[in-house]
Amino acid sequence: MITCAFAGHREAYLPNLEKRVEAEIEKLLLTDSEFLFLNGGMGSFDGICASAVRAAKSRHPEIKITLALVMPYFTERLNADREYYRISYDKIIIPAALDNVHYKAAIGRRNRWMVDRADILIVYVCRDFGGAYQTYRYALRRKKETVNLALPKEGYYNDRR
Repeated sequence: MITCAFAGHREAYLPNLEKRVEAEIEKLLLTDSEFLFLNGGMGSFDGICASAVRAAKSRHPEIKITLALVMPYFTERLNADREYYRISYDKIIIPAALDNVHYKAAIGRRNRWMVDRADILIVYVCRDFGGAYQTYRYALRRKKETVNLALPKEGYYNDRR
């Protein structure tokens, strides 16, 4: 099984970003028969990625694809919008490792938790600050395979390791 995590800025404005996410997922699906996609569910990039995974699931019923929402902590929204989450994600994970972590630190810790479990990270990082950038830097330090869709197709963002 291959695990893929997503990380990106809340706002993602790149033209054709949806198509680029879909293309990366399609390439990845050629490599195995079982996949777990970890999504933080925050911002437009995560929304684009979740939508692309759901589309891939419908195009490839022969492949076992699981889309997991990884929450940094429990929120009442999970109960209030239960039907949305049931339809949108195959499972919801709230990592036990985040118990007793202050909520202001929980998102960064959740992001590192996802990177630690991922074989590959698909990111949208176009600036050198913020949570997505910190997650991306952490993935590079952990020597994770990383594809940055904010850059030209032929390049990877590796100038600040």
